Amino acid sequence: MTTSQPQATTHLPLTESRNPRTVYIDRQSTREIVKTFLHEDRSVFTAIEAVSEHIAQAVDRIVAAFRQNGRLIYIGAGTSGRLAVLDASECPPTFGVSPDLVVALIAGGTEAIFRAREGAEDDREAAVTDLQGIGLRPVDVVVGITASGTTPYVVSGLAHAKANGSPTVMISCNPYGQRPDVDVHINPIVGPEVIAGSTRLKSGTACKIVLNMLSSISMIRIGKVYQNLMVDVRATNDKLRARARRIVMEGARTTPEHAESCLERAEGEVKLAIFLARNGGTPDEARKALETAQGRLAVALGEVDADE
Repeated sequence: MTTSQPQATTHLPLTESRNPRTVYIDRQSTREIVKTFLHEDRSVFTAIEAVSEHIAQAVDRIVAAFRQNGRLIYIGAGTSGRLAVLDASECPPTFGVSPDLVVALIAGGTEAIFRAREGAEDDREAAVTDLQGIGLRPVDVVVGITASGTTPYVVSGLAHAKANGSPTVMISCNPYGQRPDVDVHINPIVGPEVIAGSTRLKSGTACKIVLNMLSSISMIRIGKVYQNLMVDVRATNDKLRARARRIVMEGARTTPEHAESCLERAEGEVKLAIFLARNGGTPDEARKALETAQGRLAVALGEVDADE
């Protein structure tokens, strides 16, 4: 007599599988659960390191788009969509870019940012409508975020973008199943979640880290950072004005008084103020030098060649 074996579940997304290391997490003490979470989260960084080349490929496509006046467009549902909104919303104050440069679309619209609308992720037509609503162009890069790799709203949006001639990138955390046809697939395999199916945990952490890298490295490559200073920060409050002064001091290796004077002459433009503090001249001359250097301060100051 043969004994029947448990049915294989490899057809399920890894994000829906049960984690054998956390099956009895409900029996653990608070401190044991904390240690369990920390142990599981360590896998996130290893998984991301394994796909670093794909992240670099995606960054190169985003930078190419920016240099052609294209946009970075995120599209996601649920946690993925909210993380996309977070990343996009932080680019203007951090890097001084237009809110239209990095755009996030979330299934269910603005309401879904604050209140879960789980059914919205199944609406394939909405993804096409949303992309058409922001005037998707072939020079725009579309990054779809779906932990399982199967979310209909995201998959449909990526297919529409591909048909439109736009470069496409997908971020997922699942080694199983058929993948949409995209130009770059970033797929860190973080393993099953501590709580089965709760992709706001390891998958969400991985997604946040990858999004940080995509936007931040792209901004570095187009000159929004000098050394490791955010030289296009918008000083819109007291904290940021103090930060702007410190950035000029650090970038120009100068005194607080000189930094403040150069900021006033530059009308608050940090990058311009650093150039003035280092090279002198007029604000118009500084702007021309920066334009010639395509916004890269290190190039304008003659510290590196334009092709580096």
